[in-house]
Amino acid sequence: MPSLEERLAQKVDRRKNNNAFRQLHGKSKGIDFCSNDYLGLAKAPEIHEKITQLYVSGYPLGSTGSRLISGDSSEYQSLERYLSHFHNGQSALIFNSGYDANVGFFSTIPQRGDIIFYDELCHASIRDGIRLSLAKSYSFIHNDIDALRRKLELANGTVFVCVESIYSMDGDIAPLEALVALCVEFDANIIVDEAHSTGIYGDKGEGLIVSLNLQDKVFARLHTFGKAMGAHGAAWISSTILKDYLINYCNSFIYTTALPGHSLAHIQSAYNYLSENPSRIQKLHQNIKLFKELVAKNKISGFISSNSPIQSCIISGNIYVKAVAAYLQENGFNVRPILHPAVPEGKERIRICLHTYNMDYEIIGFMKTLKVGLSNLS
Repeated sequence: MPSLEERLAQKVDRRKNNNAFRQLHGKSKGIDFCSNDYLGLAKAPEIHEKITQLYVSGYPLGSTGSRLISGDSSEYQSLERYLSHFHNGQSALIFNSGYDANVGFFSTIPQRGDIIFYDELCHASIRDGIRLSLAKSYSFIHNDIDALRRKLELANGTVFVCVESIYSMDGDIAPLEALVALCVEFDANIIVDEAHSTGIYGDKGEGLIVSLNLQDKVFARLHTFGKAMGAHGAAWISSTILKDYLINYCNSFIYTTALPGHSLAHIQSAYNYLSENPSRIQKLHQNIKLFKELVAKNKISGFISSNSPIQSCIISGNIYVKAVAAYLQENGFNVRPILHPAVPEGKERIRICLHTYNMDYEIIGFMKTLKVGLSNLS
């Protein structure tokens, strides 16, 4: 019988043999076409200055405990009030990350006898939370309203429907108006993960749900700060009673050390700055428009239809997508291949992220290099 170390080594070797081995690379190099820093707020000097102004001298470097013990503060509660108002909700509850928030929510709120329907492309954090739930769960075909309707017609009891406003690997937008209308029709509770629309949709980055004026028909929305907001953490925007329930029953909230004051100042500073500089959102959408025009002009096939900063080019096979990614990297463009098993076999891709700070000439150069890289495969 193999030892534990041998068993682990066998699994690692399997990844290597399938060209799917993951490893850390240190600091990224090249023109950024891979990070989630869509608005460039993670590196904005103005936000560094705002953090310094907000962060009171002598404030503890660590939060010293969970929020229910010693980690709560007036800064925490003020920020949550701000977030609930900004995102047009009753209340907000901050979690240490989007992963913590999703795992906590789905392992806590749905109960035995309840049913969860979730889009088949929902994030791993959602699916991990669902696996910890006592509720029954079923996926439905991605963005397929009819498929969801058929499932809802057969459902009994309390029903939850979970979707993302923008999907992290495909970059496409959920048919939110139709989804919300369907959930209203069947009295189902819809939960929307807005991780990739926070900061980039709405007049000031409130997210897609607010931009469509659907907030009063959504049970809970998750807004994360580690993408367009350039910070860290996440918050559930919900009713006051849901917030109270999570505080009392959600393990990933109760049993974790709270975010330090510096993180709270960072989140607040990013929101303040974006509210005062909505032109960054406009510039991002101009870059998306340019990119899509260049895809059409260069007649590059394989792109998933997307109007978001996430543009994915399907290149089937780990070995082939890694070759194109390597060519782009060698020519100064920072991208990463997305390999099976992170995506289904045959759906491997270059996941391209666009940013406010990508210059027109950089986008044009990227497209020319991608075209050559793809032609090298034939």
